[in-house]
Amino acid sequence: MLHTNKFSSERLAGRIDEVIDQTLADKRLVGAVIKVAIDGKVVYSRAAGYADREMNRLMREDALFRLASVTKPIVTTAALALVGQGLLKLDDRVDHWLPNFQPRLQNGEFALLTVRHLMTHTAGLTYRFFQEENGSYHQAGVSDGMDQPGISLEENLIRLASVPLLYTPGTEWKYSIATDVLGAVIEKVTGTPLSEAVHSLVTKPIGMSDTSFIAIDPERLTTAYTNEVPEPRPLLEHDSIPFLEGTAGFRLSPRRALDDTAYPSGGAGMIGSADDFLVLLETLRNGGAPLLPQSLVHEMSTNQIGDLPMAFWPGRGFGLGITVLKDPVSANTPESPGTWRMGGTYGHSWFVDPNQRLSVVAFTNTALEGMSGQFTVDLCDAVYDGLNK
Repeated sequence: MLHTNKFSSERLAGRIDEVIDQTLADKRLVGAVIKVAIDGKVVYSRAAGYADREMNRLMREDALFRLASVTKPIVTTAALALVGQGLLKLDDRVDHWLPNFQPRLQNGEFALLTVRHLMTHTAGLTYRFFQEENGSYHQAGVSDGMDQPGISLEENLIRLASVPLLYTPGTEWKYSIATDVLGAVIEKVTGTPLSEAVHSLVTKPIGMSDTSFIAIDPERLTTAYTNEVPEPRPLLEHDSIPFLEGTAGFRLSPRRALDDTAYPSGGAGMIGSADDFLVLLETLRNGGAPLLPQSLVHEMSTNQIGDLPMAFWPGRGFGLGITVLKDPVSANTPESPGTWRMGGTYGHSWFVDPNQRLSVVAFTNTALEGMSGQFTVDLCDAVYDGLNK
């Protein structure tokens, strides 16, 4: 049933407002920008809370956020644009484009890696923050793309390739740094820095003028916070926040967003606004023009990994750069089967429900509540509750 045919915009706004106001009152978020579009029309838009609480700077709708993993669908779209132009193939070997990137299996054997493995997170890679303290990525000095390691992308890939893969590519799914490797592939295919390639392939054609690998307007950049009791605290220049028990957790350097010498991380390095990202989501939901042919959007949004289990994502599969909902019951969500969803460490979540012609962007400046906290659940429930009556 299409709930979006008969929804009340007042009720939808009321339900979302309740969630935002309660979350701010509980001091689980400092500030947020929420955008909801139905059938291409923005039906809800609000900036709430503070962009910088200590400076008494209110959140604004055109605020800029450190996108973290929201970068991934942007960079994946750039790679798919090259596929659409016939310059890159999904089943190209990665070492065809990056001859020096040849990580091996635990037994020392060569592993055949493809572009599709990178896009589907089945490449045998992981993230340092998912490993235990002093894990193999830490020992090799691999950056997750959100700190300030003072190295180039090329150097980070050399370090990454020195660590054995966790598994044979294609046999498991693990969320990983693979999109950083994809970014390096894009640089080789285009012969330009990743920032220029993403600009020409994605952000410029659809007018995403706020989105880049460096904050284009520092005055609009929000201050980054992390959850603490009794209220979130500003992140330090070189900070760390815990993630899952037994893992090393995130290393974050918020000023990376202002450093034009930081290497462009294809998985976590971009800065942008909620409006801009909504434009990309709606472009893809409407078939991809002028960026991609519709057939590639279909492939992007179709489960590519069969029944491989996805830790922490029950009921979902993975397309090209995005999760795809397979079973709403297992996922415990009101979203329709086929819904795309991802988030970002600094405090972001988004989803697209093609069946409901619905796109939602929720950017906040508070990790990790805005990425994986109760706010994301309550917001999703509020959106569907608002549409159902």
